[in-house]
Amino acid sequence: MKRYVGLFLAVLGLVLGMFKGGYANEAYAKDPPEDLYALSAALVDGDTGRLLWGKNADEPMAMASTTKIMTCLIALEYGDMDDLVTFSGNAASMPEVKLGASAGETFRMEDLLYAMMLESYNDVAVAIAEHVGGSEEGFARLMNEKAASLGCVHTSFVTANGLDADGHQTTAAELGAIASHAVKNDVFCQIIGTKEYVFSNTDGKTYRADNADAFLDQMEGAFGIKTGYTADAGYCFVGALRDDGRTFISVVLGSGWPPYKDRKWSDTRELMEYGMQAYQLKTVGVSDMDLGGVAVADGMTDELILKSDTEEKTFLFGAEDRFTVSVVKDPAVAPAPVSEGETVGRVMYKINGDVVASFPVYTEGGCDKKTFWNSLRKIYRIWLEN
Repeated sequence: MKRYVGLFLAVLGLVLGMFKGGYANEAYAKDPPEDLYALSAALVDGDTGRLLWGKNADEPMAMASTTKIMTCLIALEYGDMDDLVTFSGNAASMPEVKLGASAGETFRMEDLLYAMMLESYNDVAVAIAEHVGGSEEGFARLMNEKAASLGCVHTSFVTANGLDADGHQTTAAELGAIASHAVKNDVFCQIIGTKEYVFSNTDGKTYRADNADAFLDQMEGAFGIKTGYTADAGYCFVGALRDDGRTFISVVLGSGWPPYKDRKWSDTRELMEYGMQAYQLKTVGVSDMDLGGVAVADGMTDELILKSDTEEKTFLFGAEDRFTVSVVKDPAVAPAPVSEGETVGRVMYKINGDVVASFPVYTEGGCDKKTFWNSLRKIYRIWLEN
């Protein structure tokens, strides 16, 4: 019976996992990095946010100005590029690196986002935070809400500029997931890929920002993202690279302290080279999946047929990666009444157990609750048809 379709689906998931990548992929063997300077590092799939490889990737660490990735995201989400942002005394008092604007100076939001991401100005980050969040604390709440929505459980933002503070931390894996979300924003990518930017305050005073991201010129396909350094965090960098339809995000935290500022670049190149050699795109999944039905409790019919708009997807796969399909029905028995098109579960595509895509499972038809009058109407309709 269709209501026992769960067993069939479990077997189907196993078969699909074997056929579509459940066994080790044959072509991508490559030894992972062994000699990174970074205390913590991650290589992340820029399309899904999935951790591909890590070194202490779940260890909470200070992250310095890589924080500004989230600052920029929140400003783009809650602010407007044409907003006028006025520096407060608090913003103007921030330590180097800084734009050096005086309290009372006003700028367009767009110009400040370029200045913050290219030059990593600490005063600019605070001015943006106060404008968007009403205060640094209010802005930090928005940052943490966004991090939580992206599945980050070890990330806590206290400052908008990344200066060291108690509790201000993330992990390489979660920072990579944040960055993978960020690079889906076209405006964000336009900003981080700009080499130089000239702008003025509302009084016409001119400023210039030059991009401090040397990685942009070190590997073909590099397009970002953000450097960082504090005494607690050491040298940090989040990189982004596109190659042959693939997007890689690299994260290195604690990649040396003065005078070893160049170690973050060598660490980043090693991660990216590993990713390009070890991971290839592979299309997996199913379309027009037969999901059987779901039992209906106290309904005018005992069962409703289920549908899902599943489709094949393309993901990065390494030599040991395994793909499986699983189906979760919630509830296992649907209480009447049930509307047509009601979502009652999800089909999930997984690589090594991590969900990389999901599709809603919905009812093909609807079902009224079984009552005396509904039953009588059904009998009447049958009588009319015959």
